[in-house]
Amino acid sequence: MTTEIKDNVDIGEYQYGFHDSTDKYAFTGKKGLSREVVAEISEMKGEPGWMRDFRLRSLEIFNEKPMPTWGSDLSHIDFQNIHYFMRASDRQGKTWDEVPEEIRNTYDRLGIPEAEKKYLSGVKAQYESEVIYGSLDEDLAKLGVIFTDTDSALKDHPELFREHFATIIPPEDNKFAALNSAVWSGGSFIYVPPGVEIEFPLQAYFRINAQNMGQFERTLIIVDEGANIHYVEGCTAPTYSSDSLHSAVVEILVKREGRCRYTTIQNWSNNVYNLVTKRAMAYGDSLMEWVDGNLGSQVTMKYPAIYLMEPGARGETLSIAFANTGQHQDAGAKMVHCAPNTSSRIISKSISKGGGRSSYRGLVRVEKNAEHSKSNVVCDALILDDQSRSDTYPYIEVENDNVAMEHEASVSKIAEEQLFYLMSRGLTEAEASAMIVTGFIEPLVKELPMEYAVEMNRLIELQMEGSVG
Repeated sequence: MTTEIKDNVDIGEYQYGFHDSTDKYAFTGKKGLSREVVAEISEMKGEPGWMRDFRLRSLEIFNEKPMPTWGSDLSHIDFQNIHYFMRASDRQGKTWDEVPEEIRNTYDRLGIPEAEKKYLSGVKAQYESEVIYGSLDEDLAKLGVIFTDTDSALKDHPELFREHFATIIPPEDNKFAALNSAVWSGGSFIYVPPGVEIEFPLQAYFRINAQNMGQFERTLIIVDEGANIHYVEGCTAPTYSSDSLHSAVVEILVKREGRCRYTTIQNWSNNVYNLVTKRAMAYGDSLMEWVDGNLGSQVTMKYPAIYLMEPGARGETLSIAFANTGQHQDAGAKMVHCAPNTSSRIISKSISKGGGRSSYRGLVRVEKNAEHSKSNVVCDALILDDQSRSDTYPYIEVENDNVAMEHEASVSKIAEEQLFYLMSRGLTEAEASAMIVTGFIEPLVKELPMEYAVEMNRLIELQMEGSVG
């Protein structure tokens, strides 16, 4: 632990566990899930009839689908003890001065306005159910880039929205995709025109504030031919004695020769169920990349997927999961090769500490006509003590003989020899352990923009505090 961090951070506590008063909220929906609640959300947003019907049909699908019995234990989720819609502010600010002071102070503490000034082309800040601040670099707007919240996209770009919405992840996909489809609110909508390359990342930041809150953002990204984008999202929530639910849906379309990198730095409090569905379709000679950092939450079930739809498409997933006391990080990736000469790579790293449990759950599927496809899977698990657990559930389905498939996996504990070597150079045992973990996750960290790499290292150091001694 560096001196700087010790001086500036309340070590040992969840850094983002504070919360604001909800007394001044513009609207607080009642708890519970019903047709009335779903219809009320649609009515408050002034949506067209087709979206209202879509929501109600999705609710029926949610009610019909059983709870998943694989992965983490989800039996403690009480869907009738959750607020499905809260509106913290009655308008969205185009400057931070237009955001209510209390909420603006929260984002100042999270460092979002400062990051926006230094590194980002545009920011969306979602607080509870809706985006309360949004910006986009003027030069990008002139090039035709659309970066708005998903609610506004439905109103302002109805044809583009309806052409793509729920086409990659329909409500029938799984129970929590159906739930999101019924009660979705907020999220990011991005369209990048052909040939436009965005030099700096766009970012969205999601904050849950209220107790027993459900956040159900819906993100849709369309990268047109030859375009290039890097999108970064971050997430936090306060710590409460009862649980919150985060169930997002992310759909991405990458057209021919386009490139999309989607980076997540997730740091939920330990009372959040994080059940997310993310999927991308990549077309000819395009590249889709997921960079996924999972820290915090009580339970995470998230498996970013890439469907390689045309020859030359490439998909890469680089993920890290850190499971601490009382946490189950059930994460992984899916790659589906639907065309010849496609390639994919999955690198998954997990760290378990203090009795935490991490699971890698991955799928690589090669369809019958996808000859000359290549896939490489590497999953490494690091266990820091005798109470922690790590599981691996890799699925490989190949229907074509002419492919190259590689899979490597390792599980290890911190070696006494490594600790001894580092401690003989003057480090304490805690510092030596943190250094080994930092080296373990380096493949992910070096893919992050500098400021996010610093943040990731800082979060890992905080997670490592008290791991020994």
